[in-house]
Amino acid sequence: DGAMSEPWNIAPKIDDVDFDDLLELEPHGPDTFVGISAKYPWGKRLFGGQVVAQALAAAIATVDPDRRAHSLHSYFIRPGSITEPIRFEVERLRDGRSFCTRQVVARQSAGAILNVSVSFQVDEDEVDAQIATFPDDILLPDDPSLDNYSWGNLIDRRAIDLPGVDGEPGRLGYWLRIMADLDDDPVKHTLAMAFLSDAAPSRAARSPHPDFDNNNTDRTKFQGASLDHSVWFHRPCRADQWHWFDTRSHGLNGGRGLVTGDVLNIDGTHVATIAQEVLLRRVRD
Repeated sequence: DGAMSEPWNIAPKIDDVDFDDLLELEPHGPDTFVGISAKYPWGKRLFGGQVVAQALAAAIATVDPDRRAHSLHSYFIRPGSITEPIRFEVERLRDGRSFCTRQVVARQSAGAILNVSVSFQVDEDEVDAQIATFPDDILLPDDPSLDNYSWGNLIDRRAIDLPGVDGEPGRLGYWLRIMADLDDDPVKHTLAMAFLSDAAPSRAARSPHPDFDNNNTDRTKFQGASLDHSVWFHRPCRADQWHWFDTRSHGLNGGRGLVTGDVLNIDGTHVATIAQEVLLRRVRD
């Protein structure tokens, strides 16, 4: 069968790939690493969260273990192909006493697909103050009334609509967790959180559009892609446990929508904040 012989069709499905293997990069020279690709439910394009997590893994491999990633900022340059591995090239921009900075470019044969800057910091004994909290009367992830938007056996995802503050539109949330054994390695959980962070913003980005139906089928009405993506890591997390992603749309303009979100674990600890600008074009009839 010709269709089955297409390279993208025989790429390993993400459900058949061990999550550890996805995050394990192979060294290919000084500060250069190679990671694998996988096929996702939507077909030929890579999942941006995978490439961001792998780029973060490459950056982490070049810093001392006492430095922890506290923020990353990325630009998606072109769609990644699932038919070939990804090359990650790390540039050591600065190593200071408290902070260090890395830049990572992810490449495939077509050229650069992602550019990421990552900042690391040594642990400091300073004030710990949290502002973000759960919405009132939030439904827990085991509530049977929640819509299940999971990805096979990799990402467990439950959707919730929120009225927002004073009727604020465009506030949507997910309960999310990785369905993989990440043991107790904090680096694995940070990488898995980076992976999860790209699985939350797109629905909130679509929500202000007049053709938004708030279900899985309305995706076909739009051409969408992540343009840039940022994550701030506030506190340690366990990405294999439930986390609440409280996402808010900031509107649409010029085919772009901006979404921000707080990430809280099941105990209410604010572990991360995300921001993403999404390309959103209405597909013409």
